[in-house]
Amino acid sequence: MPGDSHRLTQLLDRASKGEGDAAEEILPLVYAELRELARARMQALSPGETLQPTALVHEAWMRISGKQSEGWDGRRHFFFAAARAMRDILVEGARRKGALKRGGDRIRIELEDLGLSIQARGDDLLALDEALQKLEADDPEGHRIVTLRYYGGLTVPEIAELLDVTTRTIERRWRFLRAWLASEVQE
Repeated sequence: MPGDSHRLTQLLDRASKGEGDAAEEILPLVYAELRELARARMQALSPGETLQPTALVHEAWMRISGKQSEGWDGRRHFFFAAARAMRDILVEGARRKGALKRGGDRIRIELEDLGLSIQARGDDLLALDEALQKLEADDPEGHRIVTLRYYGGLTVPEIAELLDVTTRTIERRWRFLRAWLASEVQE
């Protein structure tokens, strides 16, 4: 909503100036949107993930609110920081599950209603993270687009607005970046 967007911008500006009460007002204003983004990211994970969208939002908020002393440079920076925090949390979870000391080299089998189901490992998420690290080094703007689109769940028009470019530019870059990521992850 336009009014909420303007209010968020004002609160982010106040929070970057060190006004503690402004930071407390930000989460309720963006909570529903962040939870929807987290829910969308969680659907892409393998079945049996123990982290819930609400917990992902709260963990991401703890990470980005702790960095408020650096200040948020408006809406764009805030949502990028939230998307990046969610990505980092999911990747850390996949790494923990894949650690040898936690049986990461084994396939987890659960009995459920006398049927067996195999728990998939987070290999795909780790491969995606590796590709994103490479992209960040080679193409920081492309990395921001992927992070906002995939982890942030933003639409092409929203990304275009945040990055101050045309929708057509984002559509073109997104097509290329998806193809590039697919080839990197498959390797």
